[in-house]
Amino acid sequence: MTDTIFALSSGRPPAAIAVMRISGPAARDTARALTGVVPPPRTATLRRVRDHDNATLDQALILFFPGPNTATGEDLLELHLHGGRAVVAAVERALAALPGVRLAQPGEFTRRAVIHGKMDLVEAEAVDALIRSESLAAARLVRRHLDGELSLRLSAWRESMLEVA
Repeated sequence: MTDTIFALSSGRPPAAIAVMRISGPAARDTARALTGVVPPPRTATLRRVRDHDNATLDQALILFFPGPNTATGEDLLELHLHGGRAVVAAVERALAALPGVRLAQPGEFTRRAVIHGKMDLVEAEAVDALIRSESLAAARLVRRHLDGELSLRLSAWRESMLEVA
């Protein structure tokens, strides 16, 4: 994957906080372009987020996670913004204006996690099911799938069938 993707990871604005996630090879450069720095790995840093005209869009916590030890297996940047519609829209415009950075398609973060071996297809389906679950019982069941319980069981069955074959 040569492009870098971004998407709002939290709920739709307005909200107190909006988490914008950026994943891909330009995540480090994106941190520099929007905030002037790349924070130390896995360290929340308070910075002004600016557009290409150097206008301040927000003051936000930023976190940088170097790949491959991330949810997607790629460099990952998180911007913890104020969750107003205007702030989120302005940051999305600033991100889209950066070279090689584009809005993610639905499920693309999860697809990258699967491609980079961070989760299997059962776990990927569980992410979607967890997001859509409407009861605590459903969320608990899906959480077990996301934790790999079903994948481990399927793997054991697969091994047994291979031995029989």
